[in-house]
Amino acid sequence: MTAVAEHASDTPVTKADERRAAGVACGAHALHDGYTDLIYIMLPIWQAEFGLSYAALGLLRSCFSGTMAGLQIPSGLLSERWGVPLVLAGGTALSGIGYLVAGASVGFPMLVMALLIGGTGSSVQHPLASALVARAFAGARSLKALGTYNFAGDIGKMTVPALASLMLVVMPWQPTVAILGGAGLVAAAAIYILIPRFPAEAVAPKEAKTQIAAGGRTTTFAFPVLLSIGMIDSATRMAFLTFLPFLLISKGASLPTVGLALTLVFAGGAVGKLVCAFIGARIGVIATVCLTEGLTTALILGMLKLPLEAALVALPIIGIALIVISVIPLIIAATVVFRRFSRTAYRRWYAAQSKLNAFMAETQRAVTGEVRMRFEPPGLMTIEGRKSPLALYDHGLATYDADDTFNHEDAEGFVRLWGLGLQTWAARQGAKN
Repeated sequence: MTAVAEHASDTPVTKADERRAAGVACGAHALHDGYTDLIYIMLPIWQAEFGLSYAALGLLRSCFSGTMAGLQIPSGLLSERWGVPLVLAGGTALSGIGYLVAGASVGFPMLVMALLIGGTGSSVQHPLASALVARAFAGARSLKALGTYNFAGDIGKMTVPALASLMLVVMPWQPTVAILGGAGLVAAAAIYILIPRFPAEAVAPKEAKTQIAAGGRTTTFAFPVLLSIGMIDSATRMAFLTFLPFLLISKGASLPTVGLALTLVFAGGAVGKLVCAFIGARIGVIATVCLTEGLTTALILGMLKLPLEAALVALPIIGIALIVISVIPLIIAATVVFRRFSRTAYRRWYAAQSKLNAFMAETQRAVTGEVRMRFEPPGLMTIEGRKSPLALYDHGLATYDADDTFNHEDAEGFVRLWGLGLQTWAARQGAKN
């Protein structure tokens, strides 16, 4: 039996199952993404509480993100053995337990253990919840459903850290974190009760090729190509957001204006997760990718020439275009793989993206400090100086002034050792020989 025939024989999904699947997936996405961004609120507090260095803070962040990235593929395998309801609910409970442990922490080792537990629990959400939505909604409707699911993650990123900030005004950080961790246990119970129980998906034969249902065309390289597009888009987005403040300052923007500009970009990105999904359902996924990629390129290039006022107006549109990286999982679910393959595709997609993000966070964890720059029209930028508490440059070791911090006599021995090769050459192969 071909993959197309098998797909056609899938058990129909009722409207009630669709609503429950969407509710569970969106709720889980909001909670787990909120837990992930809650760390940014807590890091300065933990630094002051336990006297942590910047390197220790980077390690804490890497413990959560690295564990979450590394265990996404194993979590998908566990769901095939134990079922999605148990694994998704158990992972959510484990994330809550992680923050409960963090709330009871008395030192750095306990925080590390707490974030390892939390990262382990959060590793289940992206591959399982997104595959749950793709399983419940068929065809073009899955694009709209997954767009809503992705938007729910942004809601969690905004609400959970904001709620924590408000709670920190009226209570210490320990009960704040513990209460939010307890919410994870409540959410885990709700997930296990409400999640629809779909029939077990049949395992595809090894020789079967993933095909596009409409045309029956093989797509052997579709997933690697889409993953490559996602990585390029991720790099483009990070580079644009890094240099955007400097570009706006060169156009005369003040710091509050720069903050407003970033807010406009992020707001556009949140809306883009919904807009791109509906556009994809109407014009097709390939056309959506071409449209958003072309729009991103044109708008970023246009930002170099636009005056400040016009640039601010264009920023929400750029935010929508930059969010194409969130459209790619929708493309995978809707056209590249069938629902029976979606769990494998999602766990590979999110694992690859999360590992890339964890790698970047680990390599950049010592990057901090101040950069003094000079801006000149038309958009020229010159670095005047740098200062960082973690910089390896030490002025006392870089000069031979009276205020040096090293022993000048050590240099004499170094010069003699450095010249041994030249002395040996001169004695054996020099002009006199």
